[in-house]
Amino acid sequence: MRSRRRTREAEVDPFYDMLFNMLIAFVFCFIVALLAMNPKALKAGDIPAKAEYIITVSWPDLNPNDIDAWVQDPGGNLVWFRAREAGLMHLDRDDRGLANDSIVVNGKQVVNPLNQEVVTLRGIAPGEYTVNAHYYESKDGKPVDVTVSIVKVNPRAEIVYYGQVTVARKGDEATAARFTLLPDGGVTNINTLPKTIVERI
Repeated sequence: MRSRRRTREAEVDPFYDMLFNMLIAFVFCFIVALLAMNPKALKAGDIPAKAEYIITVSWPDLNPNDIDAWVQDPGGNLVWFRAREAGLMHLDRDDRGLANDSIVVNGKQVVNPLNQEVVTLRGIAPGEYTVNAHYYESKDGKPVDVTVSIVKVNPRAEIVYYGQVTVARKGDEATAARFTLLPDGGVTNINTLPKTIVERI
């Protein structure tokens, strides 16, 4: 009897092994098919960064001073270096002049001369926006010429505004641009009327 049981178990075990292997193969093929149909759907936290407008605040290359971009939306939300996301706005980079523009590669210092901060509007919230430049920190005590550009990204790149403003000394704030965003994504009423939005910190 024992030999018969052992023979019976020996005959059944390979069958279950085969079924289990087929199940594993089926699950693997199913996962591969899902990835082929929609590879982005299975990436956790992968959210595409869509922009409607790009606001760039820049100042001369290799200038050591720290200029900050401040943007206010129609709802009163403010984007700046301590509030990098607000409403549909996002500060992509806080540039501190030459303070964070150098790295050491193979024992040599490499300096990025570009000074600019970029704010993206990732949706259409109709109303008035204000873009200000704030002279946060001075290394040489000199005035800084700040250039501001506003580019509409969708459906194609289009420069909406390009202008310059000067901030004379540390602590100064200057309105570089004010504009009204329409519900269809268009822009109107572009001006540089002064408006204070910088929170004293």
